[in-house]
Amino acid sequence: MWTYVRDGRPYGDTIPPAVCYFFSPDRRGLHPRQHLATFSGVLHADGYAGFRDLYEPHKPSGPPTILEAACWAHARRKFFDLTTSGKAPIAEEALRRIGELYDIEKAVRGEPPDVRKAARQHSSSPRVEAMRLWLDDNLKRVPQKSGTAEAIRYALSRWKSLCRFLEDGTVEIDNNAAERAIRPIALGRKNWLFAGSDKGGERAAAILSLIETAKLNGLDPEAYLREVITRIADHPINRIDELLPWNLQVPSELA
Repeated sequence: MWTYVRDGRPYGDTIPPAVCYFFSPDRRGLHPRQHLATFSGVLHADGYAGFRDLYEPHKPSGPPTILEAACWAHARRKFFDLTTSGKAPIAEEALRRIGELYDIEKAVRGEPPDVRKAARQHSSSPRVEAMRLWLDDNLKRVPQKSGTAEAIRYALSRWKSLCRFLEDGTVEIDNNAAERAIRPIALGRKNWLFAGSDKGGERAAAILSLIETAKLNGLDPEAYLREVITRIADHPINRIDELLPWNLQVPSELA
């Protein structure tokens, strides 16, 4: 399941949040290229290698149409894993520094993009630059095949993309919105086990898109689907958008 989330609430956007899932029988990078063939803007994603072609210019002389925003939560996880098996002073210091960035984000959550950008430029940018210099220095000091060196290289190799949120108040510091949206599938697949067929996978993606989007819009998904099923037989097909989670008024006794 490929997961795409739109949620502007962290920067005060009033467009309703939504999540869309796409099923594919494999994990090849051609699938996101097809999904995002007409998309331009910032894509906040993890470091999956299959996304790399998305960030390349479509024309040799032109800029890329999709800009990569890397995820600080994934970079943090590399350091956190080092602290679970004993003393790891460099990793612990990295966690402290990243934690300061998250404290700044917490303070501006829900603020307009210009306010978020200004706060980041004032408070986050100096910390990010200091962290880059600190990581560079420590990379020279640790064994190059160590887990610490691997965690540092993971962050430094994505540094430009990790800094994307500093330049744009609509970009989050991590892609946890997508991580949260994929969690129900990751938790449930042991019970579901199989989709049955490719067509079954596509249908599962469609129904999960409705369920999880209903949740994002504050609806009880069972009540929402019950209301849709009650209405849909007599609903005009050219007005199907009226049944989307952000348009449908679910009776209060069902919500």
